[in-house]
Amino acid sequence: MFWFWFFAGPALLLAFLSLRGERKRAAYVADRLSDARAEVPPATVVVPIKGDDQGLRDNLASLAAQDYPDYELILVAHSAADIPAGVLPARTRIVLAHAEEAGTGEKVLNLRTAVRFARKDSRIFAFADADGRVSPTWLRALAAPLADASVGASTGYRWYAPEPADFWSLLRSVWDAVIGGTMVSDRAAFAWGGSMAIRRETYYGAHVSDFWHGTVSDDYALSEAVRRAGLRIVFVPGAVAVDAGRTTARSFLAWARRQLTITRVYRPRLWWTALAAHVFYCGGMAAAILASMRGSRGAEWVLVAQLSPGLLKGANRATLAKAELPEYEAWFDRHSWVHATWVPLATWIWLIVLAASAFGNRIEWRGNRYRLKTTHPPA
Repeated sequence: MFWFWFFAGPALLLAFLSLRGERKRAAYVADRLSDARAEVPPATVVVPIKGDDQGLRDNLASLAAQDYPDYELILVAHSAADIPAGVLPARTRIVLAHAEEAGTGEKVLNLRTAVRFARKDSRIFAFADADGRVSPTWLRALAAPLADASVGASTGYRWYAPEPADFWSLLRSVWDAVIGGTMVSDRAAFAWGGSMAIRRETYYGAHVSDFWHGTVSDDYALSEAVRRAGLRIVFVPGAVAVDAGRTTARSFLAWARRQLTITRVYRPRLWWTALAAHVFYCGGMAAAILASMRGSRGAEWVLVAQLSPGLLKGANRATLAKAELPEYEAWFDRHSWVHATWVPLATWIWLIVLAASAFGNRIEWRGNRYRLKTTHPPA
């Protein structure tokens, strides 16, 4: 009985505490989506490319067709061999970095180089990933919060909407949506590199380029620079990018482990918090299931009480994402149910991947191998 309540007690508490703020998150999304501020300063959009991605041509076309009066699109790669033929939109600038720097990721080197080639009158630098498709108002949405001097960076996130859908691709969508659900606020924990923007003056004033030295993570490093400058990071629902690609079990688990290894090295407190929470979540589930199998009716109710908040949160994440991505309404009508019912399975995958990411600091990313280490400039 002691071990049952040792896990089940904290699991129940964490489950119900996790529901706090769900109504506030919904109100935040609705408020941001209705934000019609019109300030649209000149901008530069930077997209790093490393080989082909599913839907790459359409993804780049969405970035080249922004409803924004004055912006340039820069596609940056390490070398010309990294750019597939026949995918480039018209009126796109190409920058080849050819940069090498021990300990610094190729993507980071590409971004740093591209910013140096941005036109001088651009007041906003926006960054996107080539595997995401964005709405025509994506850049406007990212630019709007930057009119507030207390905001250092704005960020969207990613929603996996695989088409056609299969088991592992949908599971990746459920697994990754948990992270996106934590960002719905005007004080996001970090800016996500596939959809983020920063004012030119903040980029240079916060010394982002220095924080990008010796790191593999462009987003965690930029976020740390903004935080050190005493500025906020604002989540922007209208800047959510969609990845319609599919994955396999092996690719998904390798990708998830890499993401959490990067988090453990660059944001250890966030990683340890996630590990502790999932140890109790999964321990509580296991304890309740075992006790139920031994005939405890009370344990059955404990299991229901523990799982219910997670199912509700998963359903709410899908509901908010549907509001953020109205053009994907048909996809949500078919697949939203998995974001509620598969939450318990995704919780166990989280624990497995957290355990797998607990050791080592070497990762492979887009064909390159890196040894992770923290090299942020001193505060």
